[in-house]
Amino acid sequence: MPATDPSSTPILIALQGMPAEPGAAPSAATTAAPGAAANGAAAPPDPGFNMLLFILPILVLMVVFSAMAQRKEKKRREALLSSVKKHDRVVTTGGIIGSVVETSADTVVLRVDENSNVRMTFSRSAVQQILKEAPQAPE
Repeated sequence: MPATDPSSTPILIALQGMPAEPGAAPSAATTAAPGAAANGAAAPPDPGFNMLLFILPILVLMVVFSAMAQRKEKKRREALLSSVKKHDRVVTTGGIIGSVVETSADTVVLRVDENSNVRMTFSRSAVQQILKEAPQAPE
């Protein structure tokens, strides 16, 4: 058996993890993190995974609250549109203010100008807001 020179031992240890062929993947001993055992011991958990476990519930809560807010706004809007009646003063999404003259299932006729009795027909969904009727001043 040939005697090995003690000075060549570090070179042999370093070459043990190298791939046998130039294009082959490196072995587990060379890819292990410094300080990690090469005997299959578990590596420390990835800090990105811990961050994901912290952020994921927050994102889920944001989606749930957003859906609840949209549902609430939709109900409020449906209640507003169903409560439009004759003689209400309303504002449309285009900013036109008028008094409701006629209503149907899907349209609203507004009187826009009191002097010339100008009337315009709008989709019921164009009503954005019902204005509070201000008390009329005595003449």
